[in-house]
Amino acid sequence: MAGRLDGKIAIVTGAGCVGPGWGNGRATCVRFAEEGAKIFAVDLRADTMEETLSRVRAAGGEIEPYLCDVTDRAAVEAMVAACIDRFGRVDILVNNVGGSAKGGATNLDEDGWDRQMDFNLKSVYLTCRSVLPHMSDQGSGAIVNTASTSGIRYTGSPQVAYASAKAAIIHFSKVTAVEFAPKGVRVNTVVPGQLHTPMVETRLAGQRSGGDVDALLASRVKRIPLGWMGDGRDTANAALFLASDEARFVTATEIVVDGGMSARCD
Repeated sequence: MAGRLDGKIAIVTGAGCVGPGWGNGRATCVRFAEEGAKIFAVDLRADTMEETLSRVRAAGGEIEPYLCDVTDRAAVEAMVAACIDRFGRVDILVNNVGGSAKGGATNLDEDGWDRQMDFNLKSVYLTCRSVLPHMSDQGSGAIVNTASTSGIRYTGSPQVAYASAKAAIIHFSKVTAVEFAPKGVRVNTVVPGQLHTPMVETRLAGQRSGGDVDALLASRVKRIPLGWMGDGRDTANAALFLASDEARFVTATEIVVDGGMSARCD
C-alpha cells in the first residue's frame, strides 16, 4: 500500500552511508519518501549523503540535507529548528546514528567508553529532547530509535560500550514512550541484527577479519537461522511500519530484524 506517510515530515539522522548500497539510514530515507514523507536528512558529512539524495529524488521524493553533529546539544537544537523553519513541523524522528567499537570491560579505555556512549546513546537523548516538545504541542508524533541485537544478547564480540548503549536505547524508548503517550507521541525501537550493509564492507571487515570481507560475511550468515543476511531495507521497512498510522496502537516496544539470530541458544 503506497502513501502510508503522505504529508508527513520525517527527520532521519545518520541519513548518509560510508559506501554505496543500502545502509539503514539511506534505506529509511528512500522508503519513507516512497511512501509520501518529506525527508529532512541529517548527517555529519555531506559526501555520505550524495547517494541518499539521488535515490530519494529518483523516487520522486523531496529531501532536504542538513549537516549536524548529533552529540552536540546546540547543534541538535539548531537542526530541529531548521527542519521546522523549512517544513513547518516534525511528524517523525528516526534516530539512526551509531557504530560499534571493540573492547571489553577491562581493555576499553575511559575515553573509548565515553565516545561510544555519546555516539550511540547521547545522540538519541539529544534529538528526542529537542523534538518531543514540538510533537507534544502538535498532539502527535512517532519516534523510531535504532538499537542492535548487541543490546539484547552477546553477538560474538565484547563490544561492551556499544552493547550497553544499545540496551539503554531500548529502555530509554520504553520510558519515554510511557511518559509522552498522553501527548499523542509514540516511541518504539528497531533492533537490527547482523545485516549486510556498506559499513560491513568498509569498517567491520578490517576490524575483525583482517579485511577479508567474504570471511566476515560467511561467519555472520552462520549465526542466522534463515541462512542469509538482510540489509538496510529490512530495517527501513520495520521503521516504516512503526512510523506509520498502521502502528497507531503500538508504542514502548521493539521490532527485532535479525533473521531469527537472537532466538538461538548457541
